[in-house]
Amino acid sequence: MDIFWALVALSCLSLGASLQKTNIYEGYKVYEVSTKARSADNGLFLSELAKNQTYYEVLPGFKGRTSARVMVHPEEQLNFVQLMAHRSVSYEVVNHNVGLTLSRQFEKNRMLRQSYPYNGRLGTERYYTHSEINQFIEDVAKENPRRAFIKTVGKSYEGRLLKTITITNGDSRRNKNVILVDGGFHAREWISPATVVYLINQLVYNLEENGDLLEDYDWVILPVVNPDGYEYTQISEDTRMWRKTRKPSSSECVGTDPNRNFDYHWRESGASDDPCSNTYAGSKPFSEPEALVVSDLIRTYSDRGQMYLTLHSYGPMILYPWGWIDEVPETVDDLDEVAKAGYEAILEATGTVYEYGPSTTTINYAAAGASDDYAFNEGFPISFTMELPPGGDDGFDPPASDIDRLVKESWVGISAMARRVVTKYPLA
Repeated sequence: MDIFWALVALSCLSLGASLQKTNIYEGYKVYEVSTKARSADNGLFLSELAKNQTYYEVLPGFKGRTSARVMVHPEEQLNFVQLMAHRSVSYEVVNHNVGLTLSRQFEKNRMLRQSYPYNGRLGTERYYTHSEINQFIEDVAKENPRRAFIKTVGKSYEGRLLKTITITNGDSRRNKNVILVDGGFHAREWISPATVVYLINQLVYNLEENGDLLEDYDWVILPVVNPDGYEYTQISEDTRMWRKTRKPSSSECVGTDPNRNFDYHWRESGASDDPCSNTYAGSKPFSEPEALVVSDLIRTYSDRGQMYLTLHSYGPMILYPWGWIDEVPETVDDLDEVAKAGYEAILEATGTVYEYGPSTTTINYAAAGASDDYAFNEGFPISFTMELPPGGDDGFDPPASDIDRLVKESWVGISAMARRVVTKYPLA
């Protein structure tokens, strides 16, 4: 198994428990560790570290598959350095104080909220709250009553309204094909809802350029799947790295990974039955109201749906089924063709290299109970998880100054894939 992604699979266990025990990142350091030399041995070693949830979290590295990033508790740093020296593993410190970094980011975001209050439009100047995003799509629909329509499709555990916006070209034709998009499954992945917001702006306010994407297709978009978790990450620097939902999962732990909660090979692989784990699959399929809402949308549009796209971070990758097993569907050539269109468009436009391919073999770990597998099984012929590029010191926190670049680059790939779908699956 590829060592880099083996680390990622195991590291998912660590952060949730660490946050619930301490919620303090003052003095934590992030080390970038080379996995080139003696890679198999190093991988097993770092995998063991990842199991020590109190002191370590192993993250994807920024140098492709040749490195991993390890966040280390202050009390364990001397031991970690000695272990690296003993094993002759090269490393560098990429963040000397995670707590300080998160504090500065939190203050910066607070200042940006004051400098750029919501005014009816959402740009790329800062990250926006769930309530601001909901207000934005409401305002878009009011401003464009023939082209945009809002529907409340459910509530989160804490009672936040989950709303979709359906975007059309205004010709009032019924029963068009559908592209279904969602964002914000994992709370700390702020760039995901930001990308969805940019996508909405492009489809609504740039119709001249994107009219071909709406001629025979409607776009149904749920900007934030997990609003409770998303809002929790915005409370303070201590909660910024939260990943799961906020429904209590046991007497001691909170949250479920909503992208392990779908009723398709649920908990068969790559998911945990430990309520404190970051990949906890829930007490049963669709135990989380947020996952149930997405499943309802998928089934509602399965007869017309041609592409399901869920936006996550970080990669950069375009992944398609299967994620629960190391196999590919019979229609893998169709999936690969559309994914390649996104890969090539981004590479030509910006030079960023996305990996693309079947989920399990591309990232080298399984993840059963995910929404993309579920959507594909329910009838969407094209079903993708798009892992957006990393940012910040831990990958999940691109600074606000990077939003504009990242969302524009992502739209290049999304629109290219959508154009291939529109051509490949014309309206019957």
